[in-house]
This record gives sequence, C-alpha cells and structure tokens, in this order.
Amino acid sequence: MTLLTAVESAAAVRSGTLTAVDATRAALARIEAGVRLGAFQVVRAERALAEAAGVDARADLSTLALAGVPIAIKDNIPVAGEPMRDGSAATSATPQSADHEIVARLRAAGAVIVGITRVPELCVFGTTDSVYGVTRNPWNPERTPGGSSGGSAAAVASGQVPVAHGNDGMGSVRIPAANCGLFGIKPGSGLVPQDIGVDAWLGMSENGPLATTVADAALLLSVMAGRPELASPVEPSRPLRIAIAAGEPSPLVSLDPEWRRGLAETAAALRAAGHLVTEVRFPYDPNPLPLLARWFAGTATDAETLDGARLERRVRVHARLGRIARRAGLLKNAPVDRLRARVHGFFADYDLLLTPTLAQPGPVAGNWHERGWWANMVSNIRYAPYPSTWNLLGWPAASIPAGWHATAKVPLAVQIVAEPQPDGAGEALILSLATQLERLRPWPRVAPGFGE
Repeated sequence: MTLLTAVESAAAVRSGTLTAVDATRAALARIEAGVRLGAFQVVRAERALAEAAGVDARADLSTLALAGVPIAIKDNIPVAGEPMRDGSAATSATPQSADHEIVARLRAAGAVIVGITRVPELCVFGTTDSVYGVTRNPWNPERTPGGSSGGSAAAVASGQVPVAHGNDGMGSVRIPAANCGLFGIKPGSGLVPQDIGVDAWLGMSENGPLATTVADAALLLSVMAGRPELASPVEPSRPLRIAIAAGEPSPLVSLDPEWRRGLAETAAALRAAGHLVTEVRFPYDPNPLPLLARWFAGTATDAETLDGARLERRVRVHARLGRIARRAGLLKNAPVDRLRARVHGFFADYDLLLTPTLAQPGPVAGNWHERGWWANMVSNIRYAPYPSTWNLLGWPAASIPAGWHATAKVPLAVQIVAEPQPDGAGEALILSLATQLERLRPWPRVAPGFGE
C-alpha cells in the first residue's frame, strides 16, 4: 500500500475507499519491516486490528477526524491494558487501567493505537536507548534519533506510522523531529492536557505531535487540544516580522556551520517571500540554574516511588541533584518571571523567532544509558541547547526541516517560536508559517528505503 499521510488516510477511510483494518494491517507490516530501528517498545498487532475493526463499524465513521489512522504513543503516558515502562527496569510491568486523556481523545477521533514507542529512562536525556535497547535514526542508523521521543520520531521518519504522539520537557519533541527530518510542535502551556509523570517536570513538559507534514501535525494537535480550528492551517496573509537568531545560548555551545547554513537558507527563503526578516541577538538567560534545577527536580519527583537500585547511574545522579535543588530553594518563580518579562519585551518587535533547532548533529547511537551522568550532560548541552528555554517559559515552539547535513548524513532543522496567545493563536501562527515553508522548501517525507 502507498504510504498515505494521516490526512489522506483518514479521508480514505471516511469515504469508504480504505478500511481502518487495511490501514492498520499495512502499518503493522511496515513496523515489522523496520524492526531493526528499535522504535517500538510494544506492538499491539492483534489488539490494534480488533480496534480497527471497531472503527470500521462505528456509526459516526464519516465524521471522524482521525478515522482509522495508525498512531504510536510514547511510552510515558498510559494506554489501557499495556504496561508503561518509561524506559526503565524500575517501573512496573502491570498493565495500565485506563487511557491518558490524550489517548482517549485520539481513540474518540478514530485513531488506532498500533504500538508504544521507546524512550530513554524516565525520558531524561536526548538519546533514546535503555535497558530495552537502542533506537536508531532512519536517515543514518549510526546516529541517534534524539530523545526523549526518539522511538516516535524513528517510527514516523521510517514510515511505520504516519504520525505519532510525543512530549517535550526540554525539547523532547523538537530534538527528535530535527534529527529525523520531521515537523514537530510543542504547544504552549494550557492548550493540551499534560498529566505527564508526577508534575510534568514542574509544568515544563507538554504533549505534542510528530509528523512528516505540517498538515498531519496540525490535525493531530487539533485532536489533542480539542480545537478543530487548528487542523487546517493556511499560509500567512500578510508579511510577518521574523527575528533570526543564530547566536549560541551558552559559552559551552558551538554552532555547527551546517546548522547555521540551514537557518540562513530558511531566512533567505522567507525574505524572498516578502516577510520582514531581521538578524538579531536573542537575550538568552546567562543563568542556567532555574532551568537545570527544574530538570533535575522533575526527575527526582518521577523517581521517588521507584527502586533507586534499579535506575541507571546517570538518572540516579540527576535525581539526587534534583533533591539538592529543592532543598537549596532553586525552584523559585522570580527568575523565570524576570526572563519571561525580558522575552516578552523582545517579542514586542517581532511576530516569530527562528533559531537553529540543534547546534550539532545528534550523537552516535549506542548505550548512552551505560555511560556516566557527566558524559550525557555534556553531550546533551552541546548538541541540543536551543529548545529548553521555551519549556521553561511555557511558550509554543516547533521544529521544521531545513536541509541536509552532508557530512553527518542527517537532516537539518530550524526552530520556530511564538509568544503564547489565547485559544491557540500562537500555535496557529507557527503552523501558518510552517505551511508556507513546507511549500517553499519541501522535504522528503520519509528516509530512503522506508515507507513502501
């Protein structure tokens, strides 16, 4: 079967030219063919086919936004009847008793959950490997797909499913989207239900979609958010004021020239399209402690009920630092509020901000979970420093493909950021510009050798 987008697949099932069972059977065949990538923790073959038959029998089939669309769910939110391992041997293998609200919304819209995708332990780091195995980038299997939604990104970029659920606490949708040549968006605070771990890393983590097209991501986001109007983005109707910031957010970071080129070429395309494009110096916070303290503390909270002896060494250190951060009073809101005010002032002159999504290509795939905390931290900070500011502030941000890194043999990407607005208008603005960029600078939907 030809690899359909989610929009195309749902339309075909609604019209009766394709059944949900056939769409699901085709996805399961592609999952089996792509097993070497290690994208899936659980494949729900028999259950998914039974659920697809149920979709085909629904009286409201012709109205379902995601009619029969095969979808993967990241292994850190509950799917009824399946274990939620969160990449850890310390978690329970007991099946979950109920669906997460996101899963319930996807099912109600007609989606078929074909499997659960792999993550690093407790979703802490930006490579996807754990005691359960190593997940690889379909574009270059020697490299990581990123994390923590790396399994979802690998599944989509290899055409195993047209779209997948992810979530993003320090860039965990945008980082794998960038590594794998996908469009992925982290919504701003309050648009989509969270309920990730104990406290969604003090509110920094958001559920969002990974997809091969902007239209597919918009459709999935609209269902997650319960906002149908987000499903049909249109290109901007007026020139936008767009800031381009290529500067590094930390002295520890050096921007790869190829990633700089991806941003410059995207800026040139937008300028040629009539937008008001300005190169700027973005006011990153020179103090990383408010962000790092929340990252550490969120991990500590998620690990509290688990057997520490069964956690990876790098995660134990991360959690211990989180407990220290809490005792030291490093989780106060005042520094974040000051940064938010400064960034709000910056956006008074711009509609959108574009940065590189990553500073370097994703590292080599391997057993990063067996390496120490410091090695993982240095790798993460050096290669993926751009996304996390927007988790701290709770602002919407997305990653969109921006070319090809010929040396590393992986895609390039830029990050699009908007100030949050009521009723998802910030996300709608990001989707609007992304729709235009997809037309101006189209990208391959899946990695070569996959998706047939």
